[in-house]
Amino acid sequence: MQRREKALLGGGCFWCIEAVYNRVDGVHSAISGYAGGARKNPSYEQICTGATGHAEVVEITYDPDKITYEEILDIFWEIHDPTTLNAQGADKGTQYRSVIYYADEVQKQKALTSIQSAQMYWNDPIMTELSPAPEFYPAEAYHQNYYNEHPTQGYCYVVIAPKVEKFMTKFGDKVKK
Repeated sequence: MQRREKALLGGGCFWCIEAVYNRVDGVHSAISGYAGGARKNPSYEQICTGATGHAEVVEITYDPDKITYEEILDIFWEIHDPTTLNAQGADKGTQYRSVIYYADEVQKQKALTSIQSAQMYWNDPIMTELSPAPEFYPAEAYHQNYYNEHPTQGYCYVVIAPKVEKFMTKFGDKVKK
C-alpha cells in the first residue's frame, strides 16, 4: 500500500498550482480550494471579494516514497513569485497570497529551511506566509483540473502554460510518465 501525505500551498491562482502538481510523479491528486479564512464552505464569489480572508490553495496528496515534502516545496518556489505581497502578476488581493500551510512541526521546520534556501535565489524578500494548516474547502467542480479542460482559454494559454513548461523543463525527472 502506498503511503500518502498532504501539502497545502497557495501561490496565486489555484489553477496554476494545480496544473503543475497534477504533472508531478508521486502526486496522487492536486485539488483546488480555499483555506485560511473565517467563513465555512466559502464560494468562489465570496473569496474573490477578499472579505472572507481565504487564499486560493491546492491540497496536494503525494507518495513520500516517490517525492519528498522538500521537493514539493522546491517546485513551489519555481512556479510563482514569492516576493510579491498578495499578488501574482495581474491577480491581486489577499486570496492570491503566497502561503505554505503546514500540517505539523516537521513540515513547519522543513518549510522554514526551504524558505531560507529559496531566499538565495530572489533579490527581494520572500513574502510567503507560513501558518498552521486550517480547514481546507475544495473549490467548485468547474475549477478542478481547469487547465487540462481549457488549455486554449486565454488565461490558461498566457499565464498557466508558461508555468507548466517551466516546471517540465526544470524538473523533467519529476514529470509523470
